[in-house]
Amino acid sequence: MLEQKLKEAIIGELKRQAADRPQSLRVENSATLVVNGKIDIDELVMVIAGSVAGGP
Repeated sequence: MLEQKLKEAIIGELKRQAADRPQSLRVENSATLVVNGKIDIDELVMVIAGSVAGGP
């Protein structure tokens, strides 16, 4: 269950960042995750930490 929450949090955050900056980041999610571009690692880490801590 924790792995699934982490997976959803990571993919959700990467897609959010891609929506905010489509010229800088592209994310494709099928059987594997394909990410092309710059990622704000601080925001990604906050989302992961929140997921582990039981946040939304």
